[in-house]
Amino acid sequence: MFTKVLIANRGEIAVRVIKTAREMGIASVAVYSDADANAMHVAMADEAVHLGPAPARESYLIGEKVIQAALDTGAEAIHPGYGFLSENAEFADAVEAAGLIFIGPTADAIRAMGSKSAAKELMGGASVPLVPGYHGDNQDADFLKSEADKIGYPVLIKASAGGGGKGMRLVEKSDDFLDALDSCKREAISSFGDDLVLIEKFVTNPRHIEMQVFADEHGNAVHLFERDCSIQRRHQKVIEEAPAPGLPADLQAEMGKAAVAAAKAINYRGAGTIEFIADCEDDGTPRGFYFMEMNTRLQVEHPVTEMITGQDLVSWQFKVASGEELPLTQEDLSINGHSMEVRLYAEDPDGGFLPAIGHLDYLELPEDIARIDTGVRTGDDVSMHYDPMIAKIIVHGEDRNAAIRTLAQALANSKISGVTTNRDFLGKILEEQAFQIAKLDTGFIERYEDSLLLDRSKEEEAAARIAMLALMLELEIDADIDNANTDDPWSPWANTDHWRLNDIAHSDAILKGKNAEFKLAAMPRDGGFDIALNDEIEWLSGDYVDDVTLAITNGDWKGKVSVVVTEDTFTVITEGGSYPFTLFDPVAAASQDEGGSDRLTAPMPGKVTAVHASNGDDVEEGQLLMVLEAMKMEHSILAPHAGKIDSIRFGEGDQVADGDVLVTFVEE
Repeated sequence: MFTKVLIANRGEIAVRVIKTAREMGIASVAVYSDADANAMHVAMADEAVHLGPAPARESYLIGEKVIQAALDTGAEAIHPGYGFLSENAEFADAVEAAGLIFIGPTADAIRAMGSKSAAKELMGGASVPLVPGYHGDNQDADFLKSEADKIGYPVLIKASAGGGGKGMRLVEKSDDFLDALDSCKREAISSFGDDLVLIEKFVTNPRHIEMQVFADEHGNAVHLFERDCSIQRRHQKVIEEAPAPGLPADLQAEMGKAAVAAAKAINYRGAGTIEFIADCEDDGTPRGFYFMEMNTRLQVEHPVTEMITGQDLVSWQFKVASGEELPLTQEDLSINGHSMEVRLYAEDPDGGFLPAIGHLDYLELPEDIARIDTGVRTGDDVSMHYDPMIAKIIVHGEDRNAAIRTLAQALANSKISGVTTNRDFLGKILEEQAFQIAKLDTGFIERYEDSLLLDRSKEEEAAARIAMLALMLELEIDADIDNANTDDPWSPWANTDHWRLNDIAHSDAILKGKNAEFKLAAMPRDGGFDIALNDEIEWLSGDYVDDVTLAITNGDWKGKVSVVVTEDTFTVITEGGSYPFTLFDPVAAASQDEGGSDRLTAPMPGKVTAVHASNGDDVEEGQLLMVLEAMKMEHSILAPHAGKIDSIRFGEGDQVADGDVLVTFVEE
């Protein structure tokens, strides 16, 4: 067994690997970029080596620096995690050439499965069912369009070297094919350095079911059962669970057999995942399956497999890479209960799921009722340079219903302030009746989007009152501090009871919420406050139980909510939602240029990858003007209204900051 391992990754997966290494008595070496100098994985590791600037291409993706760091620190092996260099065959070769061990498959196996086209050819030879499509080398745009026309729409364009939902475009009709192909190839070059694509028939009622496989150097291979990853957005997984609900036993056995055969066919070593598309009945029951791809690494969602099998897959990786046989045979493995995982992201579901970079003012996750895999803490930043995932929340129950209940409770007890997250959106998915009865497919989120993104204006109003109560309590605390420091504590000016000369004792405030501004007034009464909003007055009283928990009385109702206060921001966190409010200063706002309909600003920092309009163009509402790449994803910048463009402020390749003016329009 190894004595020291370098982890060639960052964030939650680096932390995850370090934890198992520590349990096995293996010393760990972390690597980091400028942006991660104070990151959790750096603090946890026994040693850490700086790689370079924040962009991954200048740090985490430079294999030579990673290998040199391993050599300099005396590490015997490199664990690549997932993403970055984990499926880079040249890197695996270079690791072995340097006399180190790559904790993963051989470079030949990575190459065999790294190309979706080549992988499908291999699987076809092994009689694994394939989705109809074109997987050849001819990349002429007109030829590819003709192949798509033959297959029949809808079709899916997929980057051959792709993964993680990137480099994929769904095309509904022939007229849209060439534009989608151009966008797909551009993203493929940016993400993978390879614009080779394949075309496949899009299965209209699909479920995404994958098999975890493991193999060693001694010819042994097993599967550790399946995971259902059908709840997706833009081909990226949102919720994963194991085992797959409603999967017939005979189909499960066929999938497992095919997955193990695939691993053996390429002399596989280590952890891998065989991904299938299951063709389903209207009720979501799988009736057949097609090979989609193999991921030659550990998957983001591996914890759900660990929860139902009781196995530590990272420990298995260490053992297999050091030359040991698999810890268990197929007969030794069994399923216990049900597990679910959600990916908690810094993103805005109400704003088109745009990444929401920023500072984590407060982060408290329910480690008492769920497994939490995270790489960030209170005070950390969610950077534009990397994936915006805050944490994975994983639960286990005796059955699927129990797992759903526990996961819902875990989400309700997750407290985040400083960045917008998908916490409430994830909770809504769990509440959806179709999800609870396991009527799943990869179009689930799009189908139920209206109910998943419900208007919560009434809830926001109630939260605004609580934020006003918190503001009044903060003012009382500040007044008490001032009073303690005054030379004349008996002066009426030192009172903390909101006494005013010739005036009714009250305080006014404007709290700016996510969807509206709230004009509130608070008047002290009976140990609490009458809080007026929209001509309605409610009496509230409250006391802080701890730094963020506020015990509230409202008439006959008593309860607790969390309120995170940072400078002029109050984030009210209830079981049903998270509501940030900013104390609004209209005088200061009046002195600032707020912009308007004559300009279009960048929703986040990023890089302009394409410009589709020119100065002087007449454009329609919703017309694509440019494409912005941020957090490894492409985001379309659309015209907010019809009009004439005055100026395009940035060109292809330019970097933009959050709020930069991208386009101006001629004023009407």
